Amino acid sequence: MAIPLRVGVLAYPGCFASEVFGVPDLLTMASHVAAGSAASGSSYEVSILSPRRRVVASGGAVLTVAPTRDVDVLDVLVVPGFELHTALDLDVTLRSLGPEIDTIRSGAQSGVAVVSICVGAFLLADAGLLDGRQSTTSWLFADRLADRCPRTNVRPEKLVVTDSGITTTGAFSAMYDFALGLIREHDGNSVARATARIALVDDARSSQTPYVDAALLPATGSEFSHSVKRWLDQNMRERYDLGLLAATFHVSTRTLLRRFRRETGQTPLDYLQARRVRKAKHLLETTEKTVASIAVEVGYHDPGTFSTVFARLTGHRPRTYRATFRPNVKPTS
Repeated sequence: MAIPLRVGVLAYPGCFASEVFGVPDLLTMASHVAAGSAASGSSYEVSILSPRRRVVASGGAVLTVAPTRDVDVLDVLVVPGFELHTALDLDVTLRSLGPEIDTIRSGAQSGVAVVSICVGAFLLADAGLLDGRQSTTSWLFADRLADRCPRTNVRPEKLVVTDSGITTTGAFSAMYDFALGLIREHDGNSVARATARIALVDDARSSQTPYVDAALLPATGSEFSHSVKRWLDQNMRERYDLGLLAATFHVSTRTLLRRFRRETGQTPLDYLQARRVRKAKHLLETTEKTVASIAVEVGYHDPGTFSTVFARLTGHRPRTYRATFRPNVKPTS
């Protein structure tokens, strides 16, 4: 029998209880699968840890915890996320989690592999673990993480990022993508695949991009870029013409690009393509229109060009996207 992998989950006040137990539960299932395999009998030793005697998680769930004094004997330390909403003072919240951040830092210094789930990445950032590393978090809060921790390269399109022993994941269900990867490393691909099928977990995902809803992202920019965006929205079906756009706003193309990028961090064409794809996603999910007609409706008269742009921004071709996110509709050409 292989040596059990020692996994600790760091519980703290207000953490998502589901993210405390999600990884351990999938590892438990994997242990049962592995025990029935002639190729493996490996297992996992999982504990819920805290530097506090009592932890009340999200929704008022009271957690039974073990002390963190032995964190250095772990192989993996998992840090769940918490409810990050507009009324929350992030600075105050993270200051209140000083003991947990010290535990994270101590574990990493002892050589423990540290993993954050969703916005648990903010705790890793405050522990200094993301400096000089690539990272990810929920696409909804990726810009906020980048602002708070400018020395990390945030990859909002990624579900799971591992860089020099530190792993970060996207939102909520990405904990299962991480757990399946851990199972694959420890027990092999067959156990990971069987566990995914038993749990009805997708083991073939690679990106958060198909799930991004730009309407939920915080507004950026100022009046100039807002005006340009409104014009692009109103003329979405028309051919993109940078010269015409600049003339409409009485500026040179160079000035338009410079001002728009300064205010939004992107080009007008980047914005337009994202808006077109966002509308196309909605039409693919809610109508039975053909892919070709949807392409025209969002401004692409060449279906091939539309398909290429759509795939670049979502990770799926239009027909594959429709089959995934509206499976009751037969894909059309």
